Amino acid sequence: MTSLYYALMIALALGAYFLVRSRAAALAGGQTLHSRPNYHGLLAAAQVIIPMILIHFVGSVLSARFVEYQSLVAMDPALLTDELRRGAAFREIREFASGRGAANATQALQAGAAMYAYLAALTNWAVLGLGLAVGIAMSLFSLRSISGEFRARNRFEHVVRYLLMACATVAVITTIGIVFSVLFETFRFFQKVSPVDFLFGTHWSPQTAIRADQVGSSGSFGMVPLLVGTLLISSIAIFVAGPIGLFAAIYMAEYASPKFRAWAKPILEILAGIPTVVLGFFAALTVAPLIREVGTSLGLSVASESALAAGLVMGIMIVPFVSSLSDDVITAVPQSLRDGSYGMGATRSETIKKVVLPAALPGIVSAFMLAISRAVGETMIVVMAAGLAANLSFNPLDAVTTFTVQIKTILVGDQEFDSAKTLAAFALGFVLFFFTLTLNVIALAIVRKYREQYD
Repeated sequence: MTSLYYALMIALALGAYFLVRSRAAALAGGQTLHSRPNYHGLLAAAQVIIPMILIHFVGSVLSARFVEYQSLVAMDPALLTDELRRGAAFREIREFASGRGAANATQALQAGAAMYAYLAALTNWAVLGLGLAVGIAMSLFSLRSISGEFRARNRFEHVVRYLLMACATVAVITTIGIVFSVLFETFRFFQKVSPVDFLFGTHWSPQTAIRADQVGSSGSFGMVPLLVGTLLISSIAIFVAGPIGLFAAIYMAEYASPKFRAWAKPILEILAGIPTVVLGFFAALTVAPLIREVGTSLGLSVASESALAAGLVMGIMIVPFVSSLSDDVITAVPQSLRDGSYGMGATRSETIKKVVLPAALPGIVSAFMLAISRAVGETMIVVMAAGLAANLSFNPLDAVTTFTVQIKTILVGDQEFDSAKTLAAFALGFVLFFFTLTLNVIALAIVRKYREQYD
């Protein structure tokens, strides 16, 4: 029914567009129009699409609640007060109504399914009929609005502006919702675990006993080992990706011929499209054993899963972020700065070091910060190459873990969202959010400082 609704909406909008545009074009032959016929048609299409989308969205939400309520009442009114059974009962009703239910269903379930099928069809047709009625009414209204003085262009531009504002508002509200949802769960976690123990504890073992009669650990939630592991792996990654990406960007922008650049840059950026799980396989099956063999031959104790293996492969992964962005920034430096340096007798290397790189420094810093944020948020490579052991170690040859890996580990499977173990994932997410936000603030401060100097 949804596909039919939107197909009819598109057909009605196209019909309104061509009909109103042709009517406006015919009117333009006899008098001067304020707006071109295209704007009349676009405004008519917008006046059809926007109300119909709103009707479908609101109608779908309200009808779904109404159908669920009436179906549960038909099955068993007591289900309305039982939150645990309510969702399971409604799923059974939908499955039976779709023909996937058991043949020996109870009479109550059959009654609920019959009510669901009847009301679902009724509300779907009601929403479809209301949407079509409003769409046709708006089309007729658009036809009657055509005149020489009608400011269709201004009204359509207002519609576009409000649409863009709505999109920006949705993005802002989504961000605020994510922050507050994580913040509330973090506050619940701190009601169970001391913030001092979490922020400064040196032992991480989130396993807890769910029931009083169950044997299990009491849980230890010190995040320092996770912070050290995250910083260690991210530092190795940026030490690998930073020089390689920056030097590659300098070569591509300043030294490479257009022919070489045309095929080398796309090949370099292919690294950004490789799935991280594939890089994780490469780290676990190739890089980690190689590091272990080399370390053993040198008399070093190397874990089978090490921070060095994860950091090296993660560095390879973020090379395109550094190289591509830095290349774009270096290329954007005005040629007049280079010409002035050459005119003063500087060589190409001196021009790059003394003129181009300082002028491109804000963008290069932004590229590095983006790469660091990408490394901090990586999960699969760390899971497969560095392991799950929360060791407080600064040795890159030891096995360590990170924030994202522990979040993934905690939330895998069926979890009870009232336990400290599960809520710890939200606390780790909040700390990770604050960490990346701090990186962005630092990057903006650096960009603002040096941009004023070279603009």
